[in-house]
Amino acid sequence: MLNRIELPALVGGGYGRFWRSTARYRVLKGGKGSKKSATTALNIIFRMMRYPGSNTLVVRQVMDTHRTSTFAQLQWAAERLGVRHLWRATVSPMELVYLPTGQKILFRGFDDVLKLASTTVEKGSLCWVWIEEAYEIPSEADFDKLDLSVPRGAVEPPLFKQTTLTFNPWHEGHWLKARFFDRETPGVETYSTTYLCNEFLDDTDRAVFARMQRENPRKYQVAGLGEWGVSEGLVYENWQVRDFDIHKLRTGKTWRYRHVFGLDYGYTNDPCAFIAAAVNPLDKLLLVYDEHYQRRMLNSDIAQMIKDKGYSKERIYADSAEPKSNDDLRRLGIGRITPSAKGKDSVLNGIARLQEYKIYVHPTCRHTAAELAAYRWEVDKSGMTLNKPADAYNHLLDALRYAMQDVIYFAPKDPGKRPRRPRALVSGADFSGGWDI
Repeated sequence: MLNRIELPALVGGGYGRFWRSTARYRVLKGGKGSKKSATTALNIIFRMMRYPGSNTLVVRQVMDTHRTSTFAQLQWAAERLGVRHLWRATVSPMELVYLPTGQKILFRGFDDVLKLASTTVEKGSLCWVWIEEAYEIPSEADFDKLDLSVPRGAVEPPLFKQTTLTFNPWHEGHWLKARFFDRETPGVETYSTTYLCNEFLDDTDRAVFARMQRENPRKYQVAGLGEWGVSEGLVYENWQVRDFDIHKLRTGKTWRYRHVFGLDYGYTNDPCAFIAAAVNPLDKLLLVYDEHYQRRMLNSDIAQMIKDKGYSKERIYADSAEPKSNDDLRRLGIGRITPSAKGKDSVLNGIARLQEYKIYVHPTCRHTAAELAAYRWEVDKSGMTLNKPADAYNHLLDALRYAMQDVIYFAPKDPGKRPRRPRALVSGADFSGGWDI
């Protein structure tokens, strides 16, 4: 028997239409603290118990990210509704099972496309899909592959097919905006929510947004009010989130691509930021394929993180303002840690070097994408843009500057000739032929 649910008391205001929607697609963009993930999780648990025969597939770009996000959020939702004892959670396979009927919530990642496309259930219909952090899905074509596979087949009323997408709208150039928000489409309902509809935030939470509104109005528009990020004033404009084969990139043995690594230290207020990328100076391509972004990391933690990622023998350029930390990492087994070059105009020169490249960011590197979408030139009181980047949202991008400091390419005097193969670029991966980025 279902508990009686009072929606306003449970999730507050702002979600009534979303909760009741039976549209084929319900697409929810929201700022931070807007309850979008919590409300979606509550809605799924409630619906599954209300509609026997229903099953749900929950999707993120990377399967491993479910464990601390959607998988935990749905268990929280069952607890919140007072029905946790009716659900069994397993991690191998990762799923939630409604014990009275055997209905299931399944979890998949776009990083295992074959398993994703072949997802089925034993009982009832796989009629609902939740794509969390849909911004991570790099292309509309990837979404279409899923959409053609799940939900599949006819469903009998009162069941209905529905795909729910939830995300933060970091950049206006993303395919989600053009697909769902720039035009009215039958079967699509869109929603925008903010922290202002979250009655469960306390005064300290609201103070964070108030300070953001005063000190960084542009970020407040996106992170606070859930509006699309814009490219005006961005330091880096020639970038996009795109999927590519990281394994092929890291294991290829041709000369065009060289791997570079950077580290920017932080602790209490600023995060430790580590980045890995492949660079092709000839074709001016830069592919960011790995990152780490975390506060309160001791040097021993940083060293272990680098070892766990398999980069302990690589040359890593780190912030030269931290010589003690660099020495610590060497003693801890990161022997090729190298201080970055500092000096007059080193920041602007490093930015200019990166601006020459087309930057592709793998969907798993979401903090890098978020920084690229927010890193801007300073503006004076009159609104004029200054030739100075704002000191915010630049931790991973500083690490990328460090990593790129010795990547030098001189064009040939005759523009019709390609330069000889640089000796420094003998390692890496060449996707200039068959690989379509």
